[in-house]
Amino acid sequence: MIPDRVVVEVEDVNESQKQVLYQKLVCYFGGSSDANLAVEDTILGKTVAVWGLAFKPETDDMREVPSIVLIEKLVAAGCKVRAYDPIVMPEAKRRLGDSIEYCRDIYDAALGADALMLLTEWNAFRMPTWPAIKKLMNAPVIFDGRNIYDKKDLTELGFDYHCIGRN
Repeated sequence: MIPDRVVVEVEDVNESQKQVLYQKLVCYFGGSSDANLAVEDTILGKTVAVWGLAFKPETDDMREVPSIVLIEKLVAAGCKVRAYDPIVMPEAKRRLGDSIEYCRDIYDAALGADALMLLTEWNAFRMPTWPAIKKLMNAPVIFDGRNIYDKKDLTELGFDYHCIGRN
């Protein structure tokens, strides 16, 4: 039997993981470099493309999904969110309402984005036409929450690439 404190600690780690991409985004845009500037002010007015809303690819599961937590934080900080998911858009609309813009595909989501965040590793997100994505975005910045892209390849294409748990 697993002690209760271990279960609580695992749940705490899982919850903190939902904050990692948000923290990376805030730090990228200046974080706490100005002591008089609130952390969230660094991302106020930024447009963030979000690819993937489901808990995992090939499902419509949105139970305890990290995307909801992240999107709610982005919206609360004054970001405009443009999101796309191949399956769960109706459920996302039910949960998030009109707080975000729902896009028809990955290219539409990238349009005018200051940053792109990959949250679910759908096959549809694995091989985008990166030069087209770069032209659509205001700034070529990627936060890969699933570590599916190659940093070297994207850096060579002119993207600032950030992932989780590796350099």
